[in-house]
Amino acid sequence: MVRNTEHILGSYLISRSILFLSLSMVLFAQDSTKLVLEKDSTFYPGKPLLLSLVVPGLGQVYNKEPLWKPGVFIATEIVSITSILYANKKADEIRMDYQKFADENWNIKDWWNFTQLINVERIEYDSLNVTSTELKAMRDYVGTHHLRVHLKGELVNLFNTEFLPSDSLHLLSGYLDSDDIGMVKDRHFYENIGKYDQFVGGWSDASSEWYWERKDVGENGEIVIKTPKKQKYIDNRYKSNQWLSFAKFSISAMMFNHVISGLEAVWANRSIKNEKSGEDAKKVDLDLGLLFNPSNSYGVGGLSFRVNF
Repeated sequence: MVRNTEHILGSYLISRSILFLSLSMVLFAQDSTKLVLEKDSTFYPGKPLLLSLVVPGLGQVYNKEPLWKPGVFIATEIVSITSILYANKKADEIRMDYQKFADENWNIKDWWNFTQLINVERIEYDSLNVTSTELKAMRDYVGTHHLRVHLKGELVNLFNTEFLPSDSLHLLSGYLDSDDIGMVKDRHFYENIGKYDQFVGGWSDASSEWYWERKDVGENGEIVIKTPKKQKYIDNRYKSNQWLSFAKFSISAMMFNHVISGLEAVWANRSIKNEKSGEDAKKVDLDLGLLFNPSNSYGVGGLSFRVNF
């Protein structure tokens, strides 16, 4: 399984390469058309800006600033990359553990038996302080979501297909002890068995230890059906996702480090040139802001900036 943050990091590196090429083209165009620079101009912040956007701290080195300045940006870059790699590694380790746990403690036969048992077993709903409707999801293998069943051997010839949706489980009930039946254990499988009440019966402790909790959603809340093993599985998935979130945060920190290094390099370059020439400072207008993203929990989708000089 490829981790999401690997895709994010790969996209970031591609974007940075495109940024480098784009800025290079802009700078060459400025040199050839002389739209920005005059012959007697001594101020050209484009190069240190470009260098810092590609490698934080490089613009400061170009400006011959005190070593602590590029050191801060370079150190931040190293820490960010290290954090990304470490967080991805931890998330992957936990992911492998909870998937192994699910493979050992969730199976399709237990799921089928539980749905059949719970349908004929008399449940004292009043004593549980819930209604039959609220527990309906766990009593039926047919629901809003489904898993994929992988058929092998003679079952492929019998059903004329290698895959069946779990909604067809009644057709397979007589073959659940066969080695020719397995589950397609993709990302959806590992998400569904921990997320939806419909699949709670597949956990090996469901028949004797299932319980419910009321989740605060809206006015009346929502019933969530669990078992001790399902809860352990959910907790480990949460830990893995927390590490993935930390990796995403580190990527954002790395991007901000590039931008801040670039902006600082522009200001420093202007100050150094003015000190040498003794001219009055020319204005450098900066516009820095956040991009809005409604799908993000914090509403922040990125950073925008503009430099006018």
